[in-house]
Amino acid sequence: LWLVTPDESDADITNDDWGSDADIALAQTKVGSYQLAEGGKSSAILTTLEPGAYTVIVSGEDGGEGIALIEVYEVPEEEAVPISGDVLVTSAGDAIIHPVDHAAFVVSWDGIMIYNDPTGGAAAFEGLPSPDIIMVTHEHGDHFNAATIEAIRKPTTVVVTSAEVYSRLSADLKAITTQLSNGDSVDHFGVTIEAVPAYNARHAKGDGNGYVVTIGGKRLYASGDTEDIAEMRALENIDVAFIAMNQPYTMTVTQAASAVREFQPKVVYPYHYRNQDGTFADLEDFKTQVGTDLGIEVRFGDWY
Repeated sequence: LWLVTPDESDADITNDDWGSDADIALAQTKVGSYQLAEGGKSSAILTTLEPGAYTVIVSGEDGGEGIALIEVYEVPEEEAVPISGDVLVTSAGDAIIHPVDHAAFVVSWDGIMIYNDPTGGAAAFEGLPSPDIIMVTHEHGDHFNAATIEAIRKPTTVVVTSAEVYSRLSADLKAITTQLSNGDSVDHFGVTIEAVPAYNARHAKGDGNGYVVTIGGKRLYASGDTEDIAEMRALENIDVAFIAMNQPYTMTVTQAASAVREFQPKVVYPYHYRNQDGTFADLEDFKTQVGTDLGIEVRFGDWY
């Protein structure tokens, strides 16, 4: 498939396979076009054109002849929904970090919405754009709720989670889910997600994941439910870390501060800090223990 300039001097864009291009798949959903199968011989081009006349050339494989059907759609532009939060500057524009509740937060970057551990139903995310990517760290109810995922997802949403959570999903959700073991990674919509260990006495090693997410050259770490394990302490080049600290499920304030001082993220958010008895971890004590000598910025978010 060739798209040729008005004077037919050269081909602006060519495409010889549908492939699995995420932007084309999203455009297909928006316009309701015919569902083209990955790996098939159909082709598509997504581009922005200046006003004028264009020529579309369809070439058969190895010079073969036949009948071609060409469909042209105008893809509507979505009106951006602004979200509030802290700004992280990346090489591909600003990312916005928006706390939601307990273990849940949202990151907006380059038109992509990343949700971490969404629970609480659609109401918890009212006013926020729908997720493109949903990350679920493990199966406990304050991190994973299938009904919430169903309520907030859109047709192009993908889910990333552990094998244990995957085993609990419906067939429909399994179809959009990538299961990662510790050490595995996946790329969706230009976002790279690596699963890293997250475990302690209450969370078996390998059952759950922490995640290192790379967007625009910046690395974000979500700890999930874990203690100050060696794998966390060995993390490198983390720009923003989300560190769980509550009792008796994850780290104490002292454990969390000690780990943070070792792997030295540029910015750290304490999250998931409501204790079993309803009290909250002492964030000011955490900030004091992290200290200022290593240049680590401690930020507090509105999780509760």
